[in-house]
Amino acid sequence: MQSCSDSLQLLLQKAAEHEVLLVMVLEGILGKSAGREVFLGFAPANLLLSLSFADVLDEDTGRGYQRRFNAAHSLDFRKYIQQEKSSTIPLTLNARERTDGAWRLERDRAPYARIIIADDGTRVFTQVDCQHRLGHLNDLALELPFMCFLGLTEREEMEVFNVINSKAMGLSTSLLDFHDSRLANDLARDRPELFIAIHLKNDSQSPWFNQVSLGGKATSGLTRRASLRTLQTSIKRFLTQTKILQKHPPEVVARMVLDFWGAVALLLRDAWSNPRKTLLCKGVGVYALMGLAADLVNEAGNATVDKLYFRNKLADFVQEIDWSNAGPMSGFGGEKGATAALNVLRTSRGKLKVISNG
Repeated sequence: MQSCSDSLQLLLQKAAEHEVLLVMVLEGILGKSAGREVFLGFAPANLLLSLSFADVLDEDTGRGYQRRFNAAHSLDFRKYIQQEKSSTIPLTLNARERTDGAWRLERDRAPYARIIIADDGTRVFTQVDCQHRLGHLNDLALELPFMCFLGLTEREEMEVFNVINSKAMGLSTSLLDFHDSRLANDLARDRPELFIAIHLKNDSQSPWFNQVSLGGKATSGLTRRASLRTLQTSIKRFLTQTKILQKHPPEVVARMVLDFWGAVALLLRDAWSNPRKTLLCKGVGVYALMGLAADLVNEAGNATVDKLYFRNKLADFVQEIDWSNAGPMSGFGGEKGATAALNVLRTSRGKLKVISNG
């Protein structure tokens, strides 16, 4: 039986005869990580970085799934890993299936194997869980362990990423929510509040259209008004307060919530156009306004609840409220702040009712 080195030399000779250049042959072993076959090996950090990429979520196209790169986090690891007796758990990679032959697995006498990577400049591995550890090691040849899944799809990678990182400090909860929205089989039934929030983000008629931060990489110049977690949490409160899903399906409720926010953006267009200078689109404002929306829905009775209904109800008082950062709601934060802000809205509306009745 040929040794691993003899087999590798034969492989290189065949490659040369066919004028195929190889970037690298990574030697390792095959094993199981629960129900998945994986490749385990060791390689220089700068080599692994040159062969891999982080599939960061692009918020405008919806492609990718990882958090945006945190340079400070990565530099902290660079500093640590160069210390004496430092170490790390294996980097987690995946070699997605390809049709161009950019990589292939060669099995040897069990459990030995090798991954062969063609020299076409392609980064063949996705960084499932290691983008911040590898991110600033481009000039370091420190040997690091790695575990590479073989042929996971992007969806399967996302599932693994979620399991590994669901409790990670600093990971955007909005990013995990967005993952859930893509992985769910029936989002409207399983998580209606998230279904409605995603509807607000994706519907071109919504004032929230492409204005919701998902925790990924956004196109420069676009304003992200609130996070997906803030939006869907406020909607969950609205659903609890109104119990409206007992009367209408999530698709109808999503249209209703869109109509409410359309009325808000129209009537408060100056504040809406300056989200950084007002509280309207910050957590306190979003929670308070969805609480007000619940009040209006509960009061509607048998009336049609649509954009005209919300415009008429809000037009009587909402423009009189000071939404600026220096207004009566400045300094409000958290659960108590959201409740206090809602009380400001209710008080303002109550005064109008007294005047009208008087």
